[in-house]
Amino acid sequence: MTPTSPSLGRAPSQLAGSWEGGLLVFIALLYLAGAVVNPTFFGSTEGLHALLRDTSRVGIIAVGMTFVIVNKDLDLSVGSTYGLIAVVFARLFAPSFLDFGIVATIILCLLLGAAIGLVNGVLVTLLKVPAFIATLTMLFIGRGFVLALTHGQAIYYSGKAKAAPLFFHLGETNVLGFNNQIAIFAIVAAAGAIVLAKTRWGYETFATGGNEQAAVYAGIPANWVRIRAYLISSLSATVAALLAAAQDKGVTPLYGVSWELTVIASVIIGGASILGGRGGVVGSCLGAALVVLIDKVLREGWPITRTVVIDGESIAVSARYTLPAGAVLVFLGLLLVIAVLIEPYLIRRQVLARFWAWLRRHPPPPAMEMGGVALEGVQTKGAMAADMALSATGLGKFLARRDALAIILAAVLWLTGVALRPDYWWNLSNTFAILLNYTELALITIGLTYVIAAGDIDLSVGAVLALAGSTAAYFLKVLGADPMTAIAMGLVAGMAAGLVNATVTVGFKLPSFIATLGMFYIARGLAAWFVAGQQLTGWTEGYNLIGRKVSDVLLYFDVAPPPGFIRTVTEVVSVQTVWMFFVAVVAGIVLAYTPFGLKVCATGGNLRAAAYAGINTNRIRFLSLMLAALCATMAGLINVAYFRSFNPVAGQFRELDAIASVIIGGGSIFGGHGTMIGSLAGAAVITLIRALLQLNVQGFTMPQHWINVFIGVILIVAVLIDIWVRQANILGTLRARFARRAPTGAGSHG
Repeated sequence: MTPTSPSLGRAPSQLAGSWEGGLLVFIALLYLAGAVVNPTFFGSTEGLHALLRDTSRVGIIAVGMTFVIVNKDLDLSVGSTYGLIAVVFARLFAPSFLDFGIVATIILCLLLGAAIGLVNGVLVTLLKVPAFIATLTMLFIGRGFVLALTHGQAIYYSGKAKAAPLFFHLGETNVLGFNNQIAIFAIVAAAGAIVLAKTRWGYETFATGGNEQAAVYAGIPANWVRIRAYLISSLSATVAALLAAAQDKGVTPLYGVSWELTVIASVIIGGASILGGRGGVVGSCLGAALVVLIDKVLREGWPITRTVVIDGESIAVSARYTLPAGAVLVFLGLLLVIAVLIEPYLIRRQVLARFWAWLRRHPPPPAMEMGGVALEGVQTKGAMAADMALSATGLGKFLARRDALAIILAAVLWLTGVALRPDYWWNLSNTFAILLNYTELALITIGLTYVIAAGDIDLSVGAVLALAGSTAAYFLKVLGADPMTAIAMGLVAGMAAGLVNATVTVGFKLPSFIATLGMFYIARGLAAWFVAGQQLTGWTEGYNLIGRKVSDVLLYFDVAPPPGFIRTVTEVVSVQTVWMFFVAVVAGIVLAYTPFGLKVCATGGNLRAAAYAGINTNRIRFLSLMLAALCATMAGLINVAYFRSFNPVAGQFRELDAIASVIIGGGSIFGGHGTMIGSLAGAAVITLIRALLQLNVQGFTMPQHWINVFIGVILIVAVLIDIWVRQANILGTLRARFARRAPTGAGSHG
């Protein structure tokens, strides 16, 4: 009797499956729940229409993001691309600005969108910049351009829009009773689903995301596939922005804020894997509908009845309860982290299918492979360049150091300030004012040095700064707590954020940039939630001492500093500067001269080899992330004391500044390297650049938004220097080539 092989069953559909069906059912149930809680909105056809219309733009961007994530990449720039394209459209089309025609405006916007996608793709593939760094920097650069081009004001062009009815009708309701954006979304979604599931483009995308090395061996142009995905993603954001321009006939500076979070969560909820090789456009579109629905439920709130007393008579008044400022951002950040955890712990393990098989008493289906790729080469990251400092002597030994560039740059920038404005730069009080701005960044950079040296990243340090500061301010102002209690509660809040970062990264084995990206939004939302989106000020001066000059502290305790040099120093040196240098000295000694510091660099240099050597790499990474949170927390507590107030925007762009500081200071974005002197010098470079750009030279001062764009460019340049000059040792390679050619030319002489 011939043995029969067991049936493998029908191949899973690439268009849609049981996961998409479950999402559809969940969306229906959630919408019904919304209709019960808030029947005024969700019980109306207008509410359903608004949901589908708003889902359209998010869904179109999610279609492009699906290609990127299936490729095992990430695009954090889609929100700023969406906002930037809408702003550029307004600037080009509005009669109060360039007053271009509609056709020329659309073409230029499409070209700009394609250029952004091409830059992202080239940075990630050809120049080898990590995807989250490249696109995060593009996010900040794009957001800086949005604020700079709008000057913080809205731009409208409703009058001129009447001259181009064909285009602007795309954002309006058609004769069939639904918005044209819904129809365009359906067309884009159908095209994207077919391309990804049924064409060679889709096959190449899945192959590259599943195993790029094997895809290259199979003849697939993996670099082009990844660049193409970024082009699709950016053009999708461009199309969505054009639809928004057609609908609103204007733009505000808030366009696209946090949309990257919404879109990534949509794609992951739709069944895509952050490890690449898995995903579908239909699932991403359903995920977009679910995320937008959750956002609607949270923002619309639910009706309540309040009782007010007027002239002694109680009157019932209908009202609506909505969540405080920042609450929606918190829920969306949590949603991102939960969504990323769904794929490895539910989808790959087929929990639902196994549960259904158990209910029917059938054998469980086999679990999917848990690994992200089939082949993984051993790579010692951060140690690719020869260490010339071992053989160099004298000045060459210093120049061979990885942190020499930062030290030299800091000195050059300082001398530049002296040359431009000696009247300002030589003033001792102005010098220490610059030092105060440096202190906050330096504190954050100290902790981030450990994280980056250990091979991780922390994108939440600026938001943790804000969370700690808002907690302390809330306890001081609202609850009337004493300074020590406020400091303690701020420490608890900041360290709790660090604990979540470390647990999700190390315990649940999520990429650190995803875990800390979620915390970026959660902490920022909580900071605004605690203070109701308002600035808090006015509490006891005892707390503010940690942000005051030493002389102010002495006077507070009725201690008069002795006259002369000591008094001069106490009048310009602040408590926070002294504390920062103390923390830096301790952290620098630990990193450079203790076994723990060596283990940090070993873990970042080669995680697998460090584990084989007996190093508890999980513990090292956990403590590094906790240290980063502690340093950001201290910076937040000092920020509140220094400004004697708390502003919800505290710490904005600090994560960008801190990452740039570490990389400029000789740290490797791939891990394995980092010195405290270099990181502090890098922080000095960033601080001095900001001070120079804000310096009033012959009546000109650069606006803050353009400065943020400039810092973003500096980060990209610093990462490229790290990859190609330090890691690949491209200068050494060129010198070797010239050295080989020199004897040939000499030998032909005779």
